[in-house]
Amino acid sequence: MSSESMQNTQSPQGPQNARSPQNAQGTQRIQDRPSPSGAPTAELLLDGRSLTVKEAAEAARRPGAWRVALADSAVHRMKRSVDLKDAIVESGRRVYGVTSGFGDSNTRQISPRKVEALQANLIRGFNCGLGPAAAPDVVRATVIARANCLARGNSGIRPEVVQLLLDCLAQDILPVVPERGSVGASGDLVPLSYLGAMLTGHGTVLHRGEARPAAEALAEAGLEPVVLASKEGLALVNGTSFMAGFAVLALRDASELAFAADLCTALASQVLNGNPGHFDPFVFDHKPHPGSAESARTVRRLLGRVGDGPFAGDAAAEADVMPDGTGYRRLAEPVQDRYSIRCAPHVNGVLRDTLAFAVDWTHVEINSSNDNPLFDADTGAVVNGGNFYGGHIGQAMDSLKTAAASVGDLLDRQLQLVVDEKYNNGLTANLIPRFPDDSWEAGLHHGFKSMQLAASSLVAEALKLTMPATSFSRSTEAHNQDKVSMGTIAARDARTVVELVRQTAAIHLLALCQAADLRGLERLSGPTAAVHAAVRAVSPVLERDRGLERDIQLVAELVRSGRLRAVAGA
Repeated sequence: MSSESMQNTQSPQGPQNARSPQNAQGTQRIQDRPSPSGAPTAELLLDGRSLTVKEAAEAARRPGAWRVALADSAVHRMKRSVDLKDAIVESGRRVYGVTSGFGDSNTRQISPRKVEALQANLIRGFNCGLGPAAAPDVVRATVIARANCLARGNSGIRPEVVQLLLDCLAQDILPVVPERGSVGASGDLVPLSYLGAMLTGHGTVLHRGEARPAAEALAEAGLEPVVLASKEGLALVNGTSFMAGFAVLALRDASELAFAADLCTALASQVLNGNPGHFDPFVFDHKPHPGSAESARTVRRLLGRVGDGPFAGDAAAEADVMPDGTGYRRLAEPVQDRYSIRCAPHVNGVLRDTLAFAVDWTHVEINSSNDNPLFDADTGAVVNGGNFYGGHIGQAMDSLKTAAASVGDLLDRQLQLVVDEKYNNGLTANLIPRFPDDSWEAGLHHGFKSMQLAASSLVAEALKLTMPATSFSRSTEAHNQDKVSMGTIAARDARTVVELVRQTAAIHLLALCQAADLRGLERLSGPTAAVHAAVRAVSPVLERDRGLERDIQLVAELVRSGRLRAVAGA
């Protein structure tokens, strides 16, 4: 799946309560639109095979609009694996994490009478996370991913345990999960243990946003805690779903960021009197990286170019012949723009192409059995492996954060061109309003000077976070986990970098709209004029210095929500 497919996939249209036909992967949907009653209007059936990155992100961000449930096929597979597991336990065979200890304690076998106590101790023992609590949307995405992975039906966990996880989601009961404590191999043991604690009635949860004891919130919602049976605690914690929760949201946000970067480039070209020929399809046909070509196509559409014909003004440039005389003249405008404009599709194209493979890898991860051991109900075998290793998420997120930070650097350089009177082709210094020299206001204002400082700070922090987390494997857990992924740290970093760059884009968009007001709105195309109007609806033109913190937040939300892409018709 490409980043473009994340943006453009829409729910099927149809009657309010009618099911749509099954999609290619077998997941059913109903129409996704606001419900006057507040009831869910879209259904997500988890079958362990067809959950998309876009669906996971949307359901995590719009919880009241989605009903998340287990598919019948998943329930059938889960029951078969439970039956196999129970038969193996009753036979007295040693099974890792079921009738043996965990990690390097796997040489210590226990009686089948102790299997429930072993799982309870596993959950309690891993409740040692630190740091800030993960945001509610991250926790929801984690719950959805974990439930879907278990729905694949190889983990030996009862459907009713996973159903309780989804019932908590429906009742807006979310475990408070500290962000720090996972090395991303043997899964996200520490963070995911907080899901297990909630299901057993322990720990602290957010219930409709209020911190409460889990047992109290479950009771109020009419839900019964579970006693985890053999393997079930391990099935809950021994997976990559916490890092995947960060990943699906970072990918969703980065896809909107990729559009915002192209939008900024188009606006910068317009307000700087740039050369639109830099985005000509001929250039990208002869270096055909898909992401760069898509970026250039997006810029052309935003500039108002229809099809692949010449830009307005191209013919005039070709007719600009050197006059007779001295054989020399000084041009009023440069032939080529600086790299931050001219090469923008090549920079943003890297982000788009990174999104394409990162979405594919994350799609595989959230539709996988990523715990250990696994039960093969067809052959009756129990198989030990390492599917809990988060290497693909880690590498995808390290790549995403690097590509996103590079785009942030690009936007910061474009902003420099726009605010600096030496380079902005006749705009005011720092985009201050134009005042007569003899007016009281003359010399009192500094426009976007402070905004550029803020943007530089954001980009510096984003660039600092590009150190690859996956390079920092540490042997741990008595050298049982002697090679680990650090995928969760990479995914958390990616979340933060995308947020920082989105804020940078918001600052740049505010500056570009100010520049458009100074230059004249007639220079804008239909799409960029619509974007200018959307920004101005939340942030009026800067007529004198004022604090712009709130303006940045509002425009950043326009980017995050996809509103700017929608008004631009992209």
